[in-house]
Amino acid sequence: MTTSTQPMLTESGGMVDYTIVFDGGSRGNPGLGYGSYALRRNRDGKLRKRRLTFGEQVTSNQAEYQALIAALEDLIGTILKAGRTPKGFSLEIRGDSRLVMRQLDGSWKTKSLNLMPLRDRAEELLAELGSYELAWQPREESVKVLGH
Repeated sequence: MTTSTQPMLTESGGMVDYTIVFDGGSRGNPGLGYGSYALRRNRDGKLRKRRLTFGEQVTSNQAEYQALIAALEDLIGTILKAGRTPKGFSLEIRGDSRLVMRQLDGSWKTKSLNLMPLRDRAEELLAELGSYELAWQPREESVKVLGH
């Protein structure tokens, strides 16, 4: 896991195809869950941002995962709609949730039963892509991109 704010390069030295920045939280913990993500196509800088709500009784960690999952589903759907295969694309994922990043990179175990299905879904979606890199970033960097 890296902490750079510059676009990453693939193993072959080319630019990563897409970047996702995600964040989630809850008003109360648990409480009203919310999240957002930005999806950038790096070749031309095209950026799409989405704000999301996840309902009542959602923890902050659940909201983080749900925002990432929504972003991954959006990306994969966009690639498929264009008649391409997700295996042909690389992705950089940026977020300020150490828990999500470290659970996905395998350095932390997922002990919470309510997070296991979310982690599993995120891993399933990531497996559809050609490659991905997890990049933890400070909260301020997420705020710059997402606006909150």
